[in-house]
Amino acid sequence: MNEIFTAVAGFFGGVLTALDNFFVNCTGFLFGPVMLTVFFGTGILMTIVTRGVQFRKFGAAVREVFGGLRSRKSGDGQLKPFQALATALSGCVGNGNVVGVAAALVSGGPGAIFWMWVASITGMATKYAEILLAMHFREKDDAGIWRGGVMYILTRGMKENVRWLAKILGGVFAVCCVAVSFISCNAVQSSSIAGVLKASIPSVPVWVWGLVFCAASALVIMGGLKKIGSVCSVLTPVMAVVYVFFGCIILVLNAEKIPGALGLIFGSAFSSRAAWGGVTGITIKTAISKGVTRGVFSNEAGVGGAPLVHVTSDIDVPAKQSLYGIVEVFFDTIVICTFTALVILTSGVGDIVAAGGIPVTQTAAISNAAWTTALGTLGDVVVTVCLVLFCFSTTIGWETYGETAWQYLFGSKHLSLFRVIHVGMTFLGFMVSAQVLWDAADFCNGIMCIPNLFSLLLFWKIIAKDTKKYIDPLA
Repeated sequence: MNEIFTAVAGFFGGVLTALDNFFVNCTGFLFGPVMLTVFFGTGILMTIVTRGVQFRKFGAAVREVFGGLRSRKSGDGQLKPFQALATALSGCVGNGNVVGVAAALVSGGPGAIFWMWVASITGMATKYAEILLAMHFREKDDAGIWRGGVMYILTRGMKENVRWLAKILGGVFAVCCVAVSFISCNAVQSSSIAGVLKASIPSVPVWVWGLVFCAASALVIMGGLKKIGSVCSVLTPVMAVVYVFFGCIILVLNAEKIPGALGLIFGSAFSSRAAWGGVTGITIKTAISKGVTRGVFSNEAGVGGAPLVHVTSDIDVPAKQSLYGIVEVFFDTIVICTFTALVILTSGVGDIVAAGGIPVTQTAAISNAAWTTALGTLGDVVVTVCLVLFCFSTTIGWETYGETAWQYLFGSKHLSLFRVIHVGMTFLGFMVSAQVLWDAADFCNGIMCIPNLFSLLLFWKIIAKDTKKYIDPLA
């Protein structure tokens, strides 16, 4: 009997290994030189056709966001503009802002942070264009809910004789979006929560935490889009303020080390330099690749997920919702990811890694060590609470993305089934921790980028026209 179990385990282990190798190889291409060129090229093109909207209208975007805090229902959407932003931000701000930044530093060196910044600057224009285009082509489903995104952009925007291509690309995007909502932005997030809580509170079994968070996500998700928007509009600002506040305290304590950290980031961006005291050899190519990849994983500019929730906004002028995308990328990457990077680089944790105190593969432990080095036990509590909230908010925020994709594929009658599966994946993530999940998530994110970037390149004239008509007149 033992031999049978061993054989079965070996078979499934081999299948998982083969799948993981497939995902890794494909992701290597999807975020390789060709696609990185497309990413940057699209961001630069969107910057040109909008005449640098992320710079020209940054002030207007910030004012629109703060004005959205006080706005009342003005249209026939499901969410207020700020609720749509908070829900989209909750889908962005996750373990990528904490663990992902540490992973970028380990695998791409400090220079990866510079390329993460560069990608986010062009990414502001990309996400702005994604939302603008989604608002232009959005439509109501049979339940009266606004739906939009790549699927609707292509099927409504492409000509009749190539509608078949639109359906194929839209379908691929929708399938991958559902997969990401189940895996990357649910099971993987739950797995991260499980790892943190298991280390911080080992006396409580992981399955107990799984049931707690499963119940919490069910209470929010089963309440529908408005419930998710209401929760995210409170949870997202609170968790972000807490993280940034304590990050500021650490940077004040390590103020004399900040210039050196910034010098390391800029210096490593254009030179071949070892990271973490010589533990890992880093090339410029690797720094660019890891910086852009982690940046995309964090702020999702180019992936096309955020517009799926932004289209539900009841904003008075639909095109104005695109300004929220600029603030979204700025806050996610330029603010939160930068805080994480500087906290790690000024903490001296790199020397601990180089000395063998922390394995380079334990990126979560690296982030945690940086906070505890500066704040002691309080740092451990802060990073644990923030990471748990970040991951939980991503889980409920991305449910709205996956739900729209599911509705596109199967219709509104089966949304309850999607929500049940989504809640079930929350519990599964607590019980399973496999690298193949991470690699599958990166693969699906990469596939989503192809039809999304294609739609931006195809309809750039509409983006330019709507920008000139609706956004340029704004003060």
